[in-house]
Amino acid sequence: MGNLLKSELFKLKKDTSFKKLTLALMLIAALFPLIASIYGTEQISVNELFLTIIGKNNYVLKLIPCLLAGYFIASEYSLGTMKSIASSGNSRIRIYISKLMVFSFGAIIFSVILPIGMTGTGAILSQFNDMPDLKYFAQIIIFTMLYAAAFASIMMLFATMFTDSGKTIGLLILIFLLFDGVMFMLASKITLFEYIYNYSVFKLSYDFININALESIEVFKLAIVPIVTYVIFGLLGVLAFQKKEIK
Repeated sequence: MGNLLKSELFKLKKDTSFKKLTLALMLIAALFPLIASIYGTEQISVNELFLTIIGKNNYVLKLIPCLLAGYFIASEYSLGTMKSIASSGNSRIRIYISKLMVFSFGAIIFSVILPIGMTGTGAILSQFNDMPDLKYFAQIIIFTMLYAAAFASIMMLFATMFTDSGKTIGLLILIFLLFDGVMFMLASKITLFEYIYNYSVFKLSYDFININALESIEVFKLAIVPIVTYVIFGLLGVLAFQKKEIK
């Protein structure tokens, strides 16, 4: 298992799409506060900057890893790499879990670049003017990482099922863009769908930004749902990978 993880981490580090997406997010994290500082009429409020980015970071959580899923996961099937890995003597369970863990790690990196990078850059440029509460900042980062991992487990399952990078990217982006709207429409008409949506990572990923105003039971729900989601979709992915004919 350790060797598999090292191998996957090495491939992630060398993956062109991962490097380009990481660089793009880092540039945005650095340039946005810089432009706001140069052209803004008032001194940057780091707290306002942080609140702005965590409200928009949901798109990074849901969409950017879709690209990595296509290039880092699905492309290995079409290139024949997965066939070589599957015939290496390692169990398919270990292969899938190691790949899921590393893919989740990549998704987590994407998810925290903007909130940490923009906050850090804004703090330096504004000389730490109006900083966000440290406890709230830490909570947001932790929950961002949890939900990034949960979404990664969903993406990994679909990437395993479809195996073609182009189809995987297109389908995942379509699902993650339309899911909220479709479920909201169904939830307004059918109680069961309302319950499912209210306890889904898609809905709750919008709610954890208000964590400092929530009751303990709500915070527990925000924490347990992505963990359960990660486990469930991880198990589904293992089952799909075990039954899959790898060509």
